[in-house]
Amino acid sequence: MSGREFSKIKESLASWSEIRQLLRGGEQGQLVPVVIPKDRRGFSWMTLVFVALYFAGMAVVTEARAVAALAAVLLLLLAAILMWRKAIIEIEEGTTGVRSRWGAITGTLPPGRHYLWLPWDRVDAVVDTSTEIPYSAPIVACPTAENVPLKSIEFFLKFRIVDPVAFVRTIGAGNFDLVLSSAVQDAIRQRSRRVHTERAYDLRGSDVGDMQEALNRQLGRYGVRVTGANIPDVQLPDQYQQHLATREKVAKELSAYEREWELTRKRRIDTLLMEIERSKKTRDARVVEVKAAYNKARKDVARMLEEQETEAQRVRWEIEARGRAELTAAENEAKALRRLADSYRDNRAVLQYELARRRLDVGAKLAENAPQPLVVRTQQGSGDSALSTLLLAQLLPRISAGQISGNHNGDAPTA
Repeated sequence: MSGREFSKIKESLASWSEIRQLLRGGEQGQLVPVVIPKDRRGFSWMTLVFVALYFAGMAVVTEARAVAALAAVLLLLLAAILMWRKAIIEIEEGTTGVRSRWGAITGTLPPGRHYLWLPWDRVDAVVDTSTEIPYSAPIVACPTAENVPLKSIEFFLKFRIVDPVAFVRTIGAGNFDLVLSSAVQDAIRQRSRRVHTERAYDLRGSDVGDMQEALNRQLGRYGVRVTGANIPDVQLPDQYQQHLATREKVAKELSAYEREWELTRKRRIDTLLMEIERSKKTRDARVVEVKAAYNKARKDVARMLEEQETEAQRVRWEIEARGRAELTAAENEAKALRRLADSYRDNRAVLQYELARRRLDVGAKLAENAPQPLVVRTQQGSGDSALSTLLLAQLLPRISAGQISGNHNGDAPTA
């Protein structure tokens, strides 16, 4: 069980000089938001008034009028001073006075000096309305969702009295302590019922805004507003504490292994990054070498292309010169052939003329050497006899042979 206990709220009866200390520091460890001041006023000044009236009467009926009148005046002055001193009410800064008349609450008094001249007009209570009052509530044996009672749940809240009249009139500090403790216990037990035992530590520092709103709905009619709340501590049963201790030990070992693995992984990553950086440098150096070789090759290729182009230009010029020479020679040859053709054409006409003339000569010669017909005249109307036919057959060959030989000897044929 937790060593801390519920905060206690009470109201105290004290003199005006003790109000400040009680509201700020409490009384015997208890919170005192409300102090009922002791009424220091009385009717003692009335006694002085009656005595002053007595002396005034004596001044009328006796001879020592001056002394009696002076005593009456002094007593009346002393009674007025005493009444003025008793009427002064000073409300501390941050507090509010609840004013009543004949026992009925009529309003409030703000901080500062006030004057209550009538004896039945008084301050019933001085309420702290500016301080956020802390309240601690350690709840024991709160069952979880598995109905396992937790060792304790400490609940802490701050509240402020916003309506001192409603607070004093409806509940008062003593009764409010009972109502607040009951409401807090109920809220905590409802919250613990929604939590599994293994997750009970999650209640520490969790969001309790819903609980704060629920408490404000319950306590709002009493003139109280909860300004803050949290769960600072949760204690599990001993069995679960051992279980969680084992879990924490395993978690710590796991965390240590994870840190070691993280260091190893980081070291390996650093090594890989160094290798990558080294590879990048090597690659950059090779890229530089390749670029240099590429530039050199480009220069060599450019030089070779220039040389090839020069050689090609030279060959082109040679080919053009040779071509121009061959073209000139061909043109000259063509001109010569054309002249030769012209001469051949002229010679051909001459040759044709000569050939025609020779043909005429040959024709003339052939005509001269042609065989001449032999006409054998017979009698008209008579038929050929056998004797004439035989003689003609014998003479024709001889005649033909004689003519041929005559031709060979150059003799012109005879007509």
